[in-house]
Amino acid sequence: MKISIRHRYIKKIPVLEVVAEEEKNKALPLVIYYHGWQSAKELSLTQARKLARKGIRVILPDAMNHGERKTGPVSPIPSVTFWSSIQYNIIEFSQLIRHFEKLELIKNKKIGVGGVSMGGITTCALLTQHPEINTAACMMGTPAPMRYIERVMERAAEMDYFVPKDLPLLQSWVTHYDLSKAPEKIAERPVLFWHGTKDPKIPYEDMADFYQQISDETYAQNSRFLTGEGEGHLVKGEMMDVVAEWFEENLIDRD
Repeated sequence: MKISIRHRYIKKIPVLEVVAEEEKNKALPLVIYYHGWQSAKELSLTQARKLARKGIRVILPDAMNHGERKTGPVSPIPSVTFWSSIQYNIIEFSQLIRHFEKLELIKNKKIGVGGVSMGGITTCALLTQHPEINTAACMMGTPAPMRYIERVMERAAEMDYFVPKDLPLLQSWVTHYDLSKAPEKIAERPVLFWHGTKDPKIPYEDMADFYQQISDETYAQNSRFLTGEGEGHLVKGEMMDVVAEWFEENLIDRD
């Protein structure tokens, strides 16, 4: 199967569109897949190809301050650029979906979202406000972003980094996108969570605690949590295959 990788701009958002060559003009299930912090859309191509081979159209956007949109160094104030990038991902999600809806290229309104690290945080955030998402995959992100901000603030204080007193207020929008505060918004949608136990960047415990909290709830009956024993902050090829199979199973209608 030949895979088409098309570089394009959707309302000035640089993306890669990855789809089987023979299906690029057909209506297909759509997955928006987000890269991690200080990464770029090109580094998600292996995952995108695996998804495209399942009959899915995959869009890989560059987050603001990343890839083609990187305009300078990150802010010296801890996490400011990080959360700004996530906020832009969230804002622009509907624009990307609308583009393909207008072209009538989304089959049966099947929309998926996924991502790694910062992209996984974006994924969980989107689930709180976008019921049109059918299925999702959060890889080594966190569904508890407010707790993550608290950890960053604690670490900044320990390292004696300057943090403006009103930084929590400036980041208060995150509260509305914290899946751990409103887990019922999963709403029985299939959501795959994966995290490595030795992740040095985003604590495994936050994901594990969240899933323990929701595992017996009806709204989470179609969700799944996989643990990467001894794994760090990296999604390996075998796990990418699992992600592709997850979307194939939960996003594609079999005629």
